Amino acid sequence: MTDATETGARPAGRRSLLVHDARAKRRHAAEARFRLLGMIAVTIGVLALVGLLASILTNGLSSFRQTYLHAEIYLDEAKLDKTGNRDPAELAKVTTFGYKPLIQDAFVAQVEAAGIDTGGMSEKEIGGLVSEEAFATVRDWVLRHPDRIGETVPFELLASGRIDGYFKGRVTMESAARDRNVSPEQLALAEKLRDADILNLRFNGSFLTAPDASDKRPEAAGLGVAILGSLYMMIVVLVLSLPLGVAAALYLEEFARKTWLTDLIEVNIANLAAVPSIVFGILGLSIFINWAGLPQSAPIVGGLVLTLMTLPRIIIPARAALTAVPPSIREAALGVGASKMQTVFHHVLPLAMPGILTGVIIGLAQALGETAPLLLIGMVAFVREFPAAPPEGFFDPAAALPVQVYNWTTRGDPAFFERASGAIIVLLIFLFVMNISAVLLRRRFERRW
Repeated sequence: MTDATETGARPAGRRSLLVHDARAKRRHAAEARFRLLGMIAVTIGVLALVGLLASILTNGLSSFRQTYLHAEIYLDEAKLDKTGNRDPAELAKVTTFGYKPLIQDAFVAQVEAAGIDTGGMSEKEIGGLVSEEAFATVRDWVLRHPDRIGETVPFELLASGRIDGYFKGRVTMESAARDRNVSPEQLALAEKLRDADILNLRFNGSFLTAPDASDKRPEAAGLGVAILGSLYMMIVVLVLSLPLGVAAALYLEEFARKTWLTDLIEVNIANLAAVPSIVFGILGLSIFINWAGLPQSAPIVGGLVLTLMTLPRIIIPARAALTAVPPSIREAALGVGASKMQTVFHHVLPLAMPGILTGVIIGLAQALGETAPLLLIGMVAFVREFPAAPPEGFFDPAAALPVQVYNWTTRGDPAFFERASGAIIVLLIFLFVMNISAVLLRRRFERRW
């Protein structure tokens, strides 16, 4: 053992790894600054996401609750069925305006019977607490139950949009004094009705099942037609894009020779994935509507447009999943006498299927949230009637969830902004479920080598 070893000395000109010189300190400081910048960027992103979700939930959760009025309505036979024969054609001739005085009179009588002080309000002002949608609600019920005419029937009717907004904090006494659609006296009466258990705020299931409503009845607007239209479009996209996308990926990755033509196809597929979605809307308008003559605002057209947009987003992940299968799988199958077709469909494709399904689900989720191409093919139209069952329903007018959000944000009544935020929550739930399904499918069927 030398003296240098004993004393821990080192040869001249050599630096110890245990001692940080100025250069090492600068490098470590740079790394610490980079980590700090990364943490700041992630924190800002998380805070932005939390703020966005908080804003949507704050404005949209109230759309899942609605103010209802309990009313005992006498279905006067003299006004609803003068002939007394209960003929559906005769009953249908009585419009919603014929039901309006019937409902308002019954509601006014119920308020008086409860001993509630109305403060000298007129019957018209008291009846103004009831939504105009209530007239159609009672009429539809009578047409379904003509045998109940002549009886007193209890109904849960929608309160007007301003009354609903008052209990949700959207309308105040001060704003009511400047509003021609409601008065502070009506809001005070609504509070008394709530205390008397005639008016209550409860879960609004019709928000998910009812169709859209006019600008004068925001409290009745629902997502029923939009959800069904989006479902029909996703069926079209799935039926068309899955086989076409997987077949194209299989051909390009497993069977096609590498020539200038396949290179050109691959470049164009990558370019199509980056094309703005509104371009596909213009393409769908010119080909499917103007040239092919398909109806506007129909799920079949929306599905075809979204299929064109989704195909590149399915082909690229599908090719990546096929490439991820180890070459040894192919070599082993060919080595035991399997044909090229048997190798691909019996070994390669089953192993790549988790990645392919993940790409398909994510592609469908992206298509579900598209708005711009659907606006160009007329799906922004106001649609009240539900589309029929398939296949006829694919050609009936319908709406879509993202377009319904856009439609509601363009309307003037603040209640529609609440509805738009609620529709965003529903859309985010669908997207979340689809993305979680993609992750679960990948973990369930993924194989590691």
